[in-house]
Amino acid sequence: MNKIRYILYLNPPRPTFMQDMTDDERKIMQQHIVYWTDYMNKGMVIAFGPVLDPQGGYGLGIIEVENEQQMQDMIANDPANGLNKYEYYLMKAVTPK
Repeated sequence: MNKIRYILYLNPPRPTFMQDMTDDERKIMQQHIVYWTDYMNKGMVIAFGPVLDPQGGYGLGIIEVENEQQMQDMIANDPANGLNKYEYYLMKAVTPK
């Protein structure tokens, strides 16, 4: 089956989140990193991480799945879901064969 790719945006609760997250928020974000690293190790995440935009940082991921429901489930089960908001868009990625 052909895989489809999505670009995933993690929109933090405030523009200064990366600089001033609380201890509880930091724990959630550490769990978030473990969660997405597991998917990376399974080959479902091509890349992910923070984008250090001077206007306010955000998270970005390139996700490779079999269908949109799988993408939605990954977001729903992310430990940081609820703290952050997510957007995702279909990506016509150019990848090696």
